[in-house]
Amino acid sequence: MWVLTLLLLAVVARAAIPNAMLRGMPVLPKAAVPERSFTSPNGTALPPITTVYYFDQLIDHNNADLGTFQQRYWMSWEFYEPGGPIILMTPGETDADGYEGYLTNETINGLIAEQQKGATVLIEHRFFGYSNPYDNLTSQSLALLTIQQAIDDLVYFATNADLPMPGGDAVKPGQAPWILIGGSYSGALTSWTMVNQPGIFWAGYASSAVVEAITNFYGYFTPILDYMPQNCSSDVQAVIAYLDGMYAVNDTAGIQTLKENFGLGDVEHVDDFADALVENLYDWQSLQPDVGPGAMFFDFCDALEVKDGISAGPGGWGLENAIYAWGNFWNTTYYDYVCGDEDAETCFGTYDTSESYWTDTTVNNAGRSWYWMVCNQVGWYQNGPPYGQPAIVSRILQPIYGERQCVNFFPEAFASPPEPTVSETDMMYEGWNVDVDRLFFATGLRDPWREATMSADGLNKPSTPSMPIYEGDGFHCSDLIVENAIVDPTIAAVEEAGLSYMAEWLAEWKPSA
Repeated sequence: MWVLTLLLLAVVARAAIPNAMLRGMPVLPKAAVPERSFTSPNGTALPPITTVYYFDQLIDHNNADLGTFQQRYWMSWEFYEPGGPIILMTPGETDADGYEGYLTNETINGLIAEQQKGATVLIEHRFFGYSNPYDNLTSQSLALLTIQQAIDDLVYFATNADLPMPGGDAVKPGQAPWILIGGSYSGALTSWTMVNQPGIFWAGYASSAVVEAITNFYGYFTPILDYMPQNCSSDVQAVIAYLDGMYAVNDTAGIQTLKENFGLGDVEHVDDFADALVENLYDWQSLQPDVGPGAMFFDFCDALEVKDGISAGPGGWGLENAIYAWGNFWNTTYYDYVCGDEDAETCFGTYDTSESYWTDTTVNNAGRSWYWMVCNQVGWYQNGPPYGQPAIVSRILQPIYGERQCVNFFPEAFASPPEPTVSETDMMYEGWNVDVDRLFFATGLRDPWREATMSADGLNKPSTPSMPIYEGDGFHCSDLIVENAIVDPTIAAVEEAGLSYMAEWLAEWKPSA
């Protein structure tokens, strides 16, 4: 059911934002919220885990005189006994409401809490959902949306919050061990926080943590290419090579014919058309081990590769059939799924800067807030690969395609397409060079974000007892959710290792004098 919910949410997001890159945000998958009541170990009934609490967070950690804003958080002390750890997570770049499942033992957070008699806390990231220093998302307000401010939020919360559970005013770091958990961007934030503010969080668990900021992140598609059905990748490569070949010789008539085959003849610019074709690949990110036939990604590949009940061999059916079958899938199924009643140019065009999705500065617009971070500090523009590598994404798409849209979103901040300061980010927060004690990294082989994690191809970062690096066969943040471990024993092994290290590290903790 939660997978269906994610798909429905994706449709809503697609209608609001014309850029496929935003649909490849490193978002944490949701965990199911158990339909049961919760009690503490002594049998006391607990508030519903959907109960919202508020913390007075500093607007600017460099200028306390600006005052505070109300930062939302959620909490469960179902397993807590005095002396147990406080387990903190932010879901990162999203409205945190709906992520309360991470307070329960349906997730690694709750498993640690259950094992170690801890309490779980979920805190909303600044400028996402309804935790906003200001009541708008203008460039002026978003100047306070930085990695450092987000790190300082976590630290200030840990060192100042009086938690709503009994004894919750006496569990600050030093009084109790704190564990920071994150997945995807928030997994990177876990690593970056432990690098930048050592001594606050005793241990960390970072799943699918995109620790390395990268401007030209064509590697997003490498695990997809490696693990999608080979016949499907062969035919996608054939169509992409055909498009890029026409683009190279300026065959505008041929490109127009191809666009019309997909029902996208009204998409004015070829880069927007190339970006639209990436849509089908982004459906990979919603896959988990318990997802099989019927998922949109596999429906797409079946549409290309199953003809008269027969599946193509590894080489696919070839270019002519691929163009027809892929286009037919768009015309019969996918256009409606992505765009609904919108015309193609409104759905995929990125050149009309008067459109409301560029100018809407109301709060709880995750795409706008996230793009601010993309434009400024992390990049991760998902593009076609260098020549000489297999391409399931057009090489028409390069970082400038996303950087141009930074100007669309934030003309007050950017007079021309900006290059994100990824070198500064990686130097300040150590990226792939992180080396801190008691930080557990977990990754999935089939995670499209793998190439920005500690398990990136060719990185060969050694796993050590003080900073273990584990990899299962899962997808994006698969190891955070218990259900995935039931389906996939390699994910179960990652979770078991994480639990073992947490038990070992927490046994070493001692309160401050």
